[in-house]
Amino acid sequence: MKKIAIDFGSSVTKIYMPGCGVVLTEATCLAVEEYQDRGERKLDIKAYGDKAKALSGRAAVNTRIVNPVIEGNIVHEALAAHLLSYFLDKIEITYRKARHTEVMFLIPCGAKEELKNKYKRLAEACNIESAYFTLTPFAAVLGHNVIIGESTPMFSLDIGATVTNIAAFSQDGMISGLNINLGGNNIDISLIDELAENSGFKVGAATAERLKNSVGSLLHDDNKMMVADGREVATGAPSSLAVNSGMLYPIITAYIDKILEYVRLVISRLQPEVASAVMRGGIYLSGGLIKMDGLSEYIQEKLGINVNVPEEPQLAAVIGGGAIMSDFELAEHLSMSD
Repeated sequence: MKKIAIDFGSSVTKIYMPGCGVVLTEATCLAVEEYQDRGERKLDIKAYGDKAKALSGRAAVNTRIVNPVIEGNIVHEALAAHLLSYFLDKIEITYRKARHTEVMFLIPCGAKEELKNKYKRLAEACNIESAYFTLTPFAAVLGHNVIIGESTPMFSLDIGATVTNIAAFSQDGMISGLNINLGGNNIDISLIDELAENSGFKVGAATAERLKNSVGSLLHDDNKMMVADGREVATGAPSSLAVNSGMLYPIITAYIDKILEYVRLVISRLQPEVASAVMRGGIYLSGGLIKMDGLSEYIQEKLGINVNVPEEPQLAAVIGGGAIMSDFELAEHLSMSD
């Protein structure tokens, strides 16, 4: 029986296979053409994953880029099933082989039963034999290659593209936690608005994301720069603009500070003994945004708590999911079967 862990994220899907490591990271989107057939609206999938994302802003008029997962929720089940089947096929798990595959799905902290049911239907549509679930914070901490004690509390802050998970837990289960609809994509959107309003310069979502990843920094003396292509808001004429780290700093800190407000809220709800243990052990950070220069130091300074950063924060959660899938004892404590 083959076992895999899947982080079906709003922005990127990651798949981990024990013994092989992370075998897939691709954009969670499809390029879909809409057309009418005998008066009925139908969809034709033109591209999947990274190929679909590459068409963003360049697709034909009747083709749109669809994200079947939004803010951690599966919003288009049929397209989600087509996309996941495509991903599984890429890692040589065909529809027939899926019948002999067990999958660990990562789900947000505080996920309702309705979301689990959507994943069950997704697994069934892909012919997956058995579906299990674990919470993203559990998996994200295990992705640091640490041992979760039976009673020692751990604290996880996982910042995704559209969902941030914040939780304190032990091997016995959740102590306190929540998820909020804030993440890296909010920075992209704010950057687009900021450039349009204050610089009269319009960029698309793909360019905003590149700016964030290339020059975004929370180091005070950082001055990385990138020339972005876009157009003038007033005339629509093609144009270019030099964007530096300082221009992004207030946009990024506005969202990070909001996230840290929720971190403080979760910590304030902990029993004194648990809060003390968190202070000693530090906060375990994960998510692609954590790679940004100066971000982990900024979080540590603002909270006054040591932080732990894994080698590959963007992959920590799916690696941890694979660890749970590989260890019977961990799976018994930290997974939920269907």
